Amino acid sequence: MRGALIVPLVLVVAACSRDAASSGASARASATGEPTRHYGLGHAASAAEVAARDIDVGPDGEGLPPGSGTAQQGAIIFQAKCSMCHGPKGQGMPPVFPALIGRDPKAEGFSFAKDWKLVKTIGNYWPHATTVFDYVRRAMPQVLPGSLTNDELYALTAYLLASNQVIPMTTTLDAASLKQVKMPYVDRFVVDNRRGGKDVK
Repeated sequence: MRGALIVPLVLVVAACSRDAASSGASARASATGEPTRHYGLGHAASAAEVAARDIDVGPDGEGLPPGSGTAQQGAIIFQAKCSMCHGPKGQGMPPVFPALIGRDPKAEGFSFAKDWKLVKTIGNYWPHATTVFDYVRRAMPQVLPGSLTNDELYALTAYLLASNQVIPMTTTLDAASLKQVKMPYVDRFVVDNRRGGKDVK
């Protein structure tokens, strides 16, 4: 079995050597004024491609899109698109999928430093409501991130916040109202204002 692994390894090493030699030759050709070699990979991003990826939402809500949704609508969406990983009640499926919903009384007061086993959820360990929207928008559902509409995202955010007792379950969220939501422990987070890896004086 060990001998069988030698051939692919040798081939990889040989291929890398050829690539390195080719790169060196290309650099030498450029230095002598000859045209450099191009591999025809990739293309300049179009305005539409940039816009499709420029969707981040800041803590202040900058970048929130139009749309709206209710917590009741979000409950239905959660069961259909989120519960298979995070559980029907948002309790999580350890060790891979974290809990999203829950306010363990033992964790209230932000006592995680005293007991690292306390479960962190959106309700007891998340600084900004707007970034709940941002994260779900960019990364969820895991099998098809970016597939949720703006209305679905507002509804899901409303459901997650309401289920964590941050807002009433009767809430309808849109860009304006989401910016007004204050998370319970926002004051326990410190803004990282460093530049270039150094503290700002």
